[in-house]
Amino acid sequence: MAGEIIPNILIVDDSPDIRDSLNLYLKWQGFRTRVADSANAARRVLQETTVHLIVLDIMMPEEDGLQFCTSLDRKQKIPVIMLTALGEDMDKVRGLDHGADDYLSKPFNPRELVSRINAVLRRVPPVQSAPVEMRRRRFNGMLHDARLRQLVRKDGRQIDLTTGENRLLSALLDNSGQILTRTALLDIVRNRDMKINDRAVDNIVSRLRKKVGDNARSPKLILTEWGGGYRLVANVGYEE
Repeated sequence: MAGEIIPNILIVDDSPDIRDSLNLYLKWQGFRTRVADSANAARRVLQETTVHLIVLDIMMPEEDGLQFCTSLDRKQKIPVIMLTALGEDMDKVRGLDHGADDYLSKPFNPRELVSRINAVLRRVPPVQSAPVEMRRRRFNGMLHDARLRQLVRKDGRQIDLTTGENRLLSALLDNSGQILTRTALLDIVRNRDMKINDRAVDNIVSRLRKKVGDNARSPKLILTEWGGGYRLVANVGYEE
């Protein structure tokens, strides 16, 4: 990966199995990742953060990958690797015609995808830009400054956040309205050398709820989801 920038890869696929497995594998390979299950969800991600490459499935309901690829703002020059059905040569041709930079047929070896990603990024190096983690976010009348690890509440009180609280809140704000599993949050919260379990995520959420003024017994902002996860319910605004 070129320079000191860690590329941020957006995975767009309506299949949760493919989406989740790719997400974990690319993280393991050292990339930053975001996921989306539809074209509209992908657009929200592009509005919220800097994306250096998109891994895009063609076959999606409502708006397919070809339509989404065509709609991308080419001024941003975000490269796209299209995932196509096995043996569908026409899909490959159409994908390239619609602006894709490369394609890979399903089923595929994830190691080959990583090779394709690195090859495309060598041709189109990631552009240096301020990561979303450095931005300030407004939600529910509060301001979150991730760089300062600080939360400013409605009454103007400034509340310091721990590293874990700061990372977890950033993830929830980045994915407002979406369920984040404990496993996913655990991966975000911990450093490589930290040995913590998923109960640590529950403890961080509990502390964070107090700091944002959410009722622990009947939370309205950070909800606990059945099956082991959390979801933030708030409109989020981003400031440079």
